Order: sequence, then C-alpha cells, then structure tokens
Amino acid sequence: MGSDTLVIVPTYNERDNLPQIVGRLMALPVEVDLLVVDDNSPDGTGRVADEFAAQNPRIHVLHRKNKEGLGRAYCAGFVWALEHGFEFVFEMDGDLSHNPADIPQFLEAARDADLVLGSRYSNGIRVINWPLNRLMLSLMAAKYVRVITGMPFTDPTGGYKCFRRKTLEALDLENIKSNGYSFQIEMTHKVWRKGMKVAEVPIIFTDRFQGRSKMSGKIVEEALLMVWRLLAQNGLRRKPRPPT
Repeated sequence: MGSDTLVIVPTYNERDNLPQIVGRLMALPVEVDLLVVDDNSPDGTGRVADEFAAQNPRIHVLHRKNKEGLGRAYCAGFVWALEHGFEFVFEMDGDLSHNPADIPQFLEAARDADLVLGSRYSNGIRVINWPLNRLMLSLMAAKYVRVITGMPFTDPTGGYKCFRRKTLEALDLENIKSNGYSFQIEMTHKVWRKGMKVAEVPIIFTDRFQGRSKMSGKIVEEALLMVWRLLAQNGLRRKPRPPT
C-alpha cells in the first residue's frame, strides 16, 4: 500500500476520462492511492484500468459483474478500503467534474472532521457548464433536503467527499441500498445523525464535457422519497440524536 489515502472512482464507460484522472491524481503534491470500481463497462474502461494498475502499485481495480448503480459501487469500494487499511477514503466522480487538485484541502479539513463534503454552494455558486434548469434543480434539491432533514449543509447532494476510516466503520454499509443523489444524502445523514463532525470545503464543479450524464427521473424520485425515510429513521428529529 502506497499511502493512507484512497480515492475511489466508480466507472461505467469512462475510458476517455480515466487517463486524465490517473495522471492528475498521481501528480498531486500529496500521495494517494486510486481504486477504480468498474461495473463491467462495455467500452473497455476496466481493461484500461488494469493496464494502469499493472504499471503503478498505487492504482487498484475492483471489477464488478453488473451495473448496480453508484451507491453499490461506492459501498464495495468502502469495504475494500477498510480491508486494506486506509485512513482517508474519498468519493470522486469518474467524469472529471471533480478536480483532484482539491484533495489537499479536503485532507486538511479531515484532520478535525469525521466527514468532509465538497460544496458547490458554500459562499457562492461554483458550477461550470450546467444549464440554468439543472442548476435550479440542484439548488432546490439542496434546500428540500435541509428543510426536511434539518441537516445544515449547503450541498447535501454533492458526490465529492472524504470519510475518515472510523466514520465508515461506524456505518452499516451492507444495509445502504440507495443510489445516485439519494445515496449521497443517506451517507451524509447517517454520519450527521450519529453526532459525528461534518465539515464543508468549497469546490468548483465542472460538468462532464465527454460522455453522457447519468442523471435520470428515477434518480430524482428516489432522492425525493429518501429524505422522508431518513427523517423517520431519525425518529422525526431534525437534529442529531443525543449521545448514548
């Protein structure tokens, strides 16, 4: 193992983006390992990842037989990270919408936090290449989550995160079934309602220039329903549970 930091990148047809992701991660001023979790991409992303892994001991690949969604891919990656002893575990998109150069500021914040969220909306809006309707949907979703769950975070649906090892160990990963936006909301809510410390750092989000967005009506619907389920799980509380 090359470092105590692992960046998990789930992929499905990201062959064109993967070389850039690898290059930028390996060139960071802090040392990180990369785990590519590939859901049997038809475009050969998994094979490209294997070629990188054969050349660099800090690059790893987890092959999954079927496309089961973002949440399942990340949970498989989290289990792998815990088995291999990593202390800091990142979620990062495989479409270059998240900038690897932000990783050092995440790690700095993680010294005093259990979970660090990358926020597109902290102290302003930092989104590139989104149409206005997509931006408004995202902003309304963030407000919807805050109002119903009580979580005070500016960007609860974002997917650029850093978990401490102890944080992942405190979660029941096998019972997390959600995907897409709802997965991001659920993971943050489970950490927050345990009374663990969640910090936010500002990021610039750049929507994909290559490939197709994986957003769908089903993903949005799942997220709309998930927040009510989380509220119920927290005993209708809009604040963390008191420590036991």
